[in-house]
Amino acid sequence: MPIIQSAKKRVRVANKATIRNRKTKRSMKESIKALQASLNGDKKKVNELQAEAQSAIDTAVKKGVIHKNKAARKKAQLAEAVKEAGVKPAKTTKKAASKPAAKKAPAKKPTAKKPVAKKPATKKTATKK
Repeated sequence: MPIIQSAKKRVRVANKATIRNRKTKRSMKESIKALQASLNGDKKKVNELQAEAQSAIDTAVKKGVIHKNKAARKKAQLAEAVKEAGVKPAKTTKKAASKPAAKKAPAKKPTAKKPVAKKPATKKTATKK
């Protein structure tokens, strides 16, 4: 058991992080298992479960629980499994289309451009050899 106050705090913080990481990892594994079970059985909710699994994997990466390359590999494996099962991907809708349109700034009136004043020609000096 640590004696120094900062070491005691690090133990507490590490325990909290461990619990948080375990929850994230467990939810990721559960969503992947649910997708695999649906591939073997009822294929009606495969697209929905695949989206959930990919979201859980992305969350784990964001929280630093797994590496981004491992996440990419897992998502590719799941997509391949779904494709092999013969399930067609659902049509995805763009998120930008569902958002309300942003307000446009009022149009500015074009201003007349002023003529640019020409600078006087500079004197050329002879270079010494």
